[in-house]
Amino acid sequence: MLKLHRTIESNSALLMFGILIVSMIGGFVQIVPNLFDESLHKGTENVKPYTALQLTGRDIYIREGCVGCHSQQIRPLVAEVMRYGQASVAGEHIYDRPFLWGSKRTGPDLGRVGGKYSDKWHELHLTNPRSVVPASIMPAYPWLAKNKVDAKDITAKLELLKWYGHPYTDAEIEQAEQAISGKTELEAVIAYLQVLGTFR
Repeated sequence: MLKLHRTIESNSALLMFGILIVSMIGGFVQIVPNLFDESLHKGTENVKPYTALQLTGRDIYIREGCVGCHSQQIRPLVAEVMRYGQASVAGEHIYDRPFLWGSKRTGPDLGRVGGKYSDKWHELHLTNPRSVVPASIMPAYPWLAKNKVDAKDITAKLELLKWYGHPYTDAEIEQAEQAISGKTELEAVIAYLQVLGTFR
């Protein structure tokens, strides 16, 4: 056994081959069971694809780096469930491309924020966080109220997502640009935040 060990260590090609084989076995053991787990490939009962406005708000949320401070995944731990609500499940995020679970919580988890606060509260919070949460360290985003959403790409986005399997109708795709034109980026982000956690 010792001789075999020395042979593998002294031959870099053999060592790389061994590492590759062990990595393949590890990957196989982790990936293959997930291929047969239905809960990872099927949405929850209430899950719906994002509307044009919500999808635009999600893109702005990504652009502004919100996921850097806010996770959207409540772990199945007693403390987390007591603080944020029911634990997240994969089926809630079936239409998230990319998923925004995050891992950093400088701010609270937003996995169940939908419907928790009014649109006005979100408006005040996003434009001046300390007006509603005095101890907040979140930066203000006043430009969101001034900027109008860019509607030119929304039709192409919905068509691409439909190709990926999101159940958008032709009518929804045709009306998407009209549905968001004239809206502010703030309205779009609020529409997105108000739907988070409502697909349980």
